[in-house]
Amino acid sequence: MPRLTPADEYLFHQIPEPYPNVVTFHDHWRDSLFFVAHPRSGSGDVVILTLAGFPRHEVMDSLQMGRIDGGHVFARHARPYDGDPHTMEVGPVRVDVVEPFRTVHLTVDQADSPVGLDLTFTARTPAYGLRRGTMKAGHETIWDQSHLIQSGTYHGWYSHEGRTHEVRDWWGQRDHSWGIRDHHRCPLWMWLAIQLPDGMLGVWHWEYPNGAPVYTDGCFAPAGGGDPVPVVDFRHELTWTGADGRPVGYGRDGTDVRGLAGRVDVVLEGGQRIGVAGEGTWAAPYGQLGGGEHLMVVRTDDGREGNGIYEITGAHHHHFFPVPRAEHLPTG
Repeated sequence: MPRLTPADEYLFHQIPEPYPNVVTFHDHWRDSLFFVAHPRSGSGDVVILTLAGFPRHEVMDSLQMGRIDGGHVFARHARPYDGDPHTMEVGPVRVDVVEPFRTVHLTVDQADSPVGLDLTFTARTPAYGLRRGTMKAGHETIWDQSHLIQSGTYHGWYSHEGRTHEVRDWWGQRDHSWGIRDHHRCPLWMWLAIQLPDGMLGVWHWEYPNGAPVYTDGCFAPAGGGDPVPVVDFRHELTWTGADGRPVGYGRDGTDVRGLAGRVDVVLEGGQRIGVAGEGTWAAPYGQLGGGEHLMVVRTDDGREGNGIYEITGAHHHHFFPVPRAEHLPTG
């Protein structure tokens, strides 16, 4: 007899199975929320919160990551589904969608986590749905996901080691992705969440180890409304940097890496070209997964100044991750 949950009372179903089931019963199938907030100055603290459900393992977890007072922080909480795979609450962490695509409230009880917070995300731009992307290694699916991105402002507070910090009109982004992602075996993905005064430039880009592109999507979403303009082409010239700000090799584990610098060039539907130069430092290194997130200060070729998060991660890439850290990777 199939197990039912309260969501089975609603019109949510996409396959002829009870709602907790997914179309592919894969170890790495997940439904994942991601929130990142940072000051408009592009320097200082970075607060990151995730929440994800894993149907194959019947577990929901949440990560708290980022950079606070110059140090990197990390915490994880998890709970079994136990008949409830839908309530977006894990231990001290709760995510409440107050108004879809407009307002989300995030809380972490500081009594039960090294990072406490009470933040409200308010949309600054429309949400943009990325098209489905897929990558395989032979017959194995490594990545098969859909995704939405949205820029917003954050208000509230966060706490760490007895200190409470106010958040007032910070910039940031939220993501929601669902599908398969075997992070350990992804050669390279790059996610850019660039915040500019007039909107957000978001890019999601994947490559094989030799640099051949697998997938590119994204948009420029105007602040205050208006239709997002899709990204149709993307090029990058980014380099890891060391403690002295000069280029440095990643090696196997990125021991000498402290930051990221360089430029990216984007072409939008209709032909508009946007060049962006930026530099920044670690916001959240990913350890054995490779790479991580950087808080960047950016300037466009036409003089707009802003900041944002550049995420570069993966297991093997000729430029970013020259020493493989996993086996049976997609080759292209």
